[in-house]
Amino acid sequence: MANPNLQDIIEKQVLTVAKAVEDKIDEEIAALDRLDLDDIEALRERRLQQMKKMAEKRSRWISLGHGEYTEIPSEKDFFSVVKASDRVVCHFYRDNWPCKVMDKHMSILAKQHIETRFVKIHAEKSPFMAEKLKIVVLPTLALIKNTKVDDYVVGFDELGGTDEFNTEDLEERLAKAQVIFFEGESSQNSSKSSAQTRSVRQSESHDSSDSD
Repeated sequence: MANPNLQDIIEKQVLTVAKAVEDKIDEEIAALDRLDLDDIEALRERRLQQMKKMAEKRSRWISLGHGEYTEIPSEKDFFSVVKASDRVVCHFYRDNWPCKVMDKHMSILAKQHIETRFVKIHAEKSPFMAEKLKIVVLPTLALIKNTKVDDYVVGFDELGGTDEFNTEDLEERLAKAQVIFFEGESSQNSSKSSAQTRSVRQSESHDSSDSD
């Protein structure tokens, strides 16, 4: 049997916590009661404006090609893409296995993060851009904010050093660079289906990155 004194102490602590919770709820109810119709209408109007602003952003993003992972056909198009969108993730690739792995993850993230433009460009067909941005190892992601290359993801070293990394690993790296967002302006919430989070597995042995 528990010590009577200890039991009394526990009961008092439970009652104290319960009272604090009850007081907090009472305060919130009282605050709601104090809201008049004008306050409620103002809150509603503010929320409607926020929803309208987000809908306008989504429409603009979609019109610019956000939501899909697409290829930039030529170097000259690179500049128009970068100027049109505040946030761009550009995959410099060649036709090899590591770059195909990156393509899989980029396709998933493009749909999840409509606030960012996801594109790719063939490094060997874009020698000027590859040299200008010092692209040596493929795949390389150039993380571009407000028309400037702000950061790079080079090969798979930052993603566990293997081509079996999860889409979430790349997502976290891009979020750390603030080129995508988990919440707020993100088109979807952070929960993901198992199809989106599982690793993109290799079917045979390949190197994790490839020098240009």
